[in-house]
Amino acid sequence: MTYAMILCAGFGTRLNELTKNSPKPMLKLGDKPILEYTIEHLKRHGIKDIIINLHYLADHITSHFKDGSSLGVNIIYSYEEYPLGTSGAVKKVQNILSETDNFLILYGDVVTNQNYTEFINFHKSKTNAVGTIIIHERDKSNSIVEIDTDNKILKFLERPVESELELKKQNWVNSGLYCFNKEILNLIPDGISDFPKDIFPKLLQTESLYGFPLNGYRCAVDSSERYFMLQSDYNNGIVF
Repeated sequence: MTYAMILCAGFGTRLNELTKNSPKPMLKLGDKPILEYTIEHLKRHGIKDIIINLHYLADHITSHFKDGSSLGVNIIYSYEEYPLGTSGAVKKVQNILSETDNFLILYGDVVTNQNYTEFINFHKSKTNAVGTIIIHERDKSNSIVEIDTDNKILKFLERPVESELELKKQNWVNSGLYCFNKEILNLIPDGISDFPKDIFPKLLQTESLYGFPLNGYRCAVDSSERYFMLQSDYNNGIVF
């Protein structure tokens, strides 16, 4: 059994009016919310046990998906009184995630048709990997990733300053799609924490973080412009 956790607790403030009355993962793509496409895509790859963390306008998500049975999946909700961060959210449900050897962590605002079976198998093939992240190439981004010939990550910088951007050797960046061994749970402190800032540096020290190059469609809905781009891609049949 492989779990997937979808991170949906954020406020989506950068989308302004679009998320005033809706959590970002519930923005519509066609006639369905973004989050529904993510769940359906997980099911295509045999992943039916799903955890969703909640905070902002949580009832919009729970009232739509309920227990997930209408989509043929099992959804467990984890409500946070205040947002715990990407890895803090995972720590909160460690009693559930520790039941499986490997699990996916996905951002609720990232839409992708990436082959998750291929991604998980790649992660399992790296015997010393505790974490594998999907990476893609982009000239300018808010992260820097450098890998070796075996796809082991040698450098990871989140929100680098201009001087660091000038010294980068590769154009790989973080895609916000992760696969972890349950060992990762021992590295996450209680309370608020984030994978890029707090956990990935620990994995770099033990040389146990790998990068899997994106080979599908991916769009992070982190601005109104990106949301409108996603809608255009969907209407043109590019997404699914």
